[in-house]
Amino acid sequence: MRKRIAPAARLTLTGGMSELHTDRLVLRQWRAADLAPWAAMNADPEVREHLGDLLTREQSDASVARFQAEFDARGYGWWAVEVRATGEFIGFAGLDVVDDDLPFTGVEIGWRLARAAWGQGYATEAARRVLTHGFDALGLPEVLAVTTATNHRSQAVMGRIGMTRVPEYDFDDPAAPEGPLRPNVVYRIGQDAPR
Repeated sequence: MRKRIAPAARLTLTGGMSELHTDRLVLRQWRAADLAPWAAMNADPEVREHLGDLLTREQSDASVARFQAEFDARGYGWWAVEVRATGEFIGFAGLDVVDDDLPFTGVEIGWRLARAAWGQGYATEAARRVLTHGFDALGLPEVLAVTTATNHRSQAVMGRIGMTRVPEYDFDDPAAPEGPLRPNVVYRIGQDAPR
């Protein structure tokens, strides 16, 4: 039986594609110019270390088409992230419905940045803005985050944005091969948490 962490999170939310801003970042619709740097990220073993296999260009392009279709259907999803000062595409951040094969339900937050953008606080900045949008604009009761037990960088971001670990919801990903990608940890933050 699946655990229901976020009871209202399965609502279909609408409102179209919004653009979000922070001091240094723009979270926006995907553009054709994003496809090549996105594919390069998905072919980078360090970026994919906690995600599994590298993606081909075709798989990478298909993921963007899927992101856009999901955004159009729900009104939220994965935004492309660019640096405001330069217009450089550096990755994605956003919200997604928890996969059906996981042992719980809800909406999760995530991010993925190009290696050159690591260590500059961009993931934390983007994630904070996504949380604000999820709570204030979409009315989510809580937001989850899932990553491998060995992905300490992402877990550090989760802590910096106020999320706390929910060890009773940690799980082994049955789709992952035996090894470091199988054990996963779950974090959460409620709408009423300080931000």
